[in-house]
Order: sequence, then structure tokens, then C-alpha cells
Amino acid sequence: MSDEVQPGFVRVRMDLSYDGTEFSGWAKQAGGRRTVQGEIEDALRTVTRSKDTTYELTVAGRTDAGVHARGQVAHVDLPEGLWAEHREKLLKRLAGRLSKDVRVWSLTEAPAGFNARFSAIWRRYAYRVTDNPGGVDPLLRGHVLWHDWPLDVDAMNEAAGRLLGEHDFAAYCKRREGATTIRTLQELSLRRGDDGVITATVRADAFCHNMVRSLIGALLFVGDGHRGPEWPGKVLAAGVRDSAVHVVRPHGLTLEEVGYPADELLAARNLEARNRRFLPGSSGCETC
Repeated sequence: MSDEVQPGFVRVRMDLSYDGTEFSGWAKQAGGRRTVQGEIEDALRTVTRSKDTTYELTVAGRTDAGVHARGQVAHVDLPEGLWAEHREKLLKRLAGRLSKDVRVWSLTEAPAGFNARFSAIWRRYAYRVTDNPGGVDPLLRGHVLWHDWPLDVDAMNEAAGRLLGEHDFAAYCKRREGATTIRTLQELSLRRGDDGVITATVRADAFCHNMVRSLIGALLFVGDGHRGPEWPGKVLAAGVRDSAVHVVRPHGLTLEEVGYPADELLAARNLEARNRRFLPGSSGCETC
């Protein structure tokens, strides 16, 4: 599947961040609901004086309503003339037009083969939670979940280690028609900071819908003693949703960083990421 930039256009990489509290997720939606994509595309159309023309963004990770991003990456294909005319002042003009809960930090001409979504080799999220009996620091309330049971971080890390590697994460994902749930979980670890906030670092080649929040929900059940460290692994092996696995609230989740290969490997990664995945040893038949 080709992803070549059309003649007369230039692909621009956009690095950005946002507070997801007041957004209905990344992707544009019908009905006028406020989204990050819609907000940036509207601002881009205004500052480039493009009237009725919308230049559509492609993003590395489509975050849900209420989820934040510190290191989100997107790309947009702009006419060469428009890019040449506005590139020097575009960043500052967007800063003046965008609302304060979304910021674009850089706009750079992307190397050949770059696709913000398909060229990525990993996404890293952080989920923050506190078990402080007094609750969440008011200054962090929009970014930290309060769990009202004491949490054993060592037990949570023991459970997390059993989930690493390539698996079918159907038990931790909301299924979407035609989409695979096979993912490679590269890192899942938790650390309690000096302030008592526990930060879970979750890194994978990609994530299916609700995967991170479901994994955290399972680990919290281990941490507070409701389940043993072996339980999340058993849920994974069963391959079906378990009613005991809760999808935790979105506000504790932040997309921290997206990783890409060296420039000369971008095009190959772009093609590889589009292939349908099957676990080693499987027949490749999903209906057999």
C-alpha cells in the first residue's frame, strides 16, 4: 500500500501536546463535539487563509476522551507553495490561534517514507495513580487517579512481568471489526515516587482500544490484594474479557512519547505496520 506524498505537496511532521480534559478524544466527530484533531485543523485552515480547504492530520495514536498527551506526533500534507509561504511563522501563528489546552511545539519537513502512524515502532504511555488516604493533590487531580485501597507495587510489578512480549491481548481490548488484537508489550513497570504517586510506564509497538486502561485496572486489583499476581496472566491466556477487569478512568493516562526508526528505515516500517498480524504457530485463520 503506497503512502507517497502527492506531487506538489510536502509532508510536515507536527509534535504536539494537550490536556485531554475538555476534549472528546483526538479524532473528529460529528455533532460539533470538541476534539484535538478538529481544533488543530480549524486553526491551520485559519492561519494559512485556506478558506474552505481542510488539510487532514494523521496521528501516531488516537487518544480517547479525557486522555492527555505530552509527546504526540502527527503529520499533514501541505501544498509546497503554502508551506514555503507560511513555514517561518506558522508555529507562532498556531500558538496565537489555538486554545491553551493544546500546543504545537514543532513543524518540520518530514523525511521520505515518514508516516506518523505507520512508521512508529513504539508508543509510550504513563498512567498515574495514588493510594494516599487523603486523596489526590488538588493541583494534580486532572492527571492522577485516586485508588482508595493501599497498593503493593512489588506485587503489581510481578504481575506485569507476566504480560510482556507478543500476545493476543483480546482480553484487555475492546474489539473493533476487522482489527487485530495482537500486540508486543515491550515494557510494563510501576514505580512509586517520593510524592507517593505511582507511575506505570507502558510501552508497546501499538495499542488496541482500551488496552492500557484495562491492563492498569487488572494490576490495581493485584496491588490492593483482591487478586494474586498470577491473575492478569491467566486473564490474558483465556483470551476473553473478564468482568473483573475494569477499564480505569482516562484522566490518569498520558501519551508520553512516540518512537521512530532511522530515516532510511521509515518506508519499510510503514509497509510492515500495515500487515495483518498473527501469532507464531497460528493458522492465520480467524474463523477456523
